[in-house]
Amino acid sequence: SQGPISGVNKDIAVLQCHGDCDPLVPVMFGSLTVEKLKTMINPANVTFKTYAGMMHSSSLEEMMDVKQFIDKHLPPLD
Repeated sequence: SQGPISGVNKDIAVLQCHGDCDPLVPVMFGSLTVEKLKTMINPANVTFKTYAGMMHSSSLEEMMDVKQFIDKHLPPLD
């Protein structure tokens, strides 16, 4: 079992997305993963989003959330 992450990485921002109808990776596994992650890095920086009806795929809503996350956390290119 891995302990807390040290250094600059302990404050990394994480967005984890999961479809609530995923037949390959049940959403419960996503929930368990995010809870474990919150013990390893700053839990305030961990976001877990689920998408109603989404299977083992992506959606426009998810991609918009990913874009918003990137825009928020990465500096703009000059």
